[in-house]
Amino acid sequence: MSMRDPYEVLGVSKTASQDEIRKAYRALAKKYHPDMNPGDKVAEEQFKAIGQANDLLSDAEKRARFDRGEIDAAGQERHPGFDGGGYRDYGHGAGGFRYGGGQGGSFTEEDLGDLFSGMFTGRGRRSAGPRKGADRSYSLKISFLDSVNGGTSRITLPEGATLDVHIPPGIEDGQTLRLRGKGAPGVQGGADGDALITVSILPDPTYTREGDDLYETLPVDLKTVVLGGPITVPTPTGAVKMTVPPHSDSGTKLRLRGKGVQAHGRREAGNLYVTLQIKIGKPDQALEDFLKTWTPGSAA
Repeated sequence: MSMRDPYEVLGVSKTASQDEIRKAYRALAKKYHPDMNPGDKVAEEQFKAIGQANDLLSDAEKRARFDRGEIDAAGQERHPGFDGGGYRDYGHGAGGFRYGGGQGGSFTEEDLGDLFSGMFTGRGRRSAGPRKGADRSYSLKISFLDSVNGGTSRITLPEGATLDVHIPPGIEDGQTLRLRGKGAPGVQGGADGDALITVSILPDPTYTREGDDLYETLPVDLKTVVLGGPITVPTPTGAVKMTVPPHSDSGTKLRLRGKGVQAHGRREAGNLYVTLQIKIGKPDQALEDFLKTWTPGSAA
């Protein structure tokens, strides 16, 4: 029984975008997942077909080769030698015979499979030997702090298995991580494919990032800004103490070295820049009395 066309399996057109293919796969994988259809062999086979179709169409190179007829729906190499008239040329074989296709009395591909059983395997395909399994693509959302400090996140695959993904410090939004050997199984003893993890970073209410440096705005009381004094600053690696210089103001920017994106490999850690923002709060009576008699720019 021949494999079904992957476009037909996913219910998409041959001009479908990668996003359309991804959406179709996710919807069908959820619908036919074994956990949603316990004991249903038909759903199980459909789930396998959906996964195989997605493996082929989500890989741009394999999709292009399939569209050109170079590989079949299972990702197997098609035997070279077909010409436009439906002939398979065995000119370098015994006797240099050329067999017609589709005419009465001529050999079919199945017939040739019997005649050349030592040359072909399966349904008339030449054995290609060990081949690496297909790569599989996944998406992973991580916290801002994990992108800065590094960490480990776990993703659940459509078939229910899990993968632990190591997040290196400084990873950027949209970057792809490769987990070798975590993709589709190899064929005929070939190496397993890889898992390709595309990372999306969630925003953080405290920090923003530019390169390896981080920025935050910190409320500070009026007395500390005017007279100077110690404050506690939250950082991605924990709170630290620092001193506000006297006569500071809203917008004053202080730097904490090495408290930005953490070091990784030969890359040094970035810095954290703290912008002060005066927070008055509820003024007491003494402050109100002072302000009633104070003229900006005059001596105290």
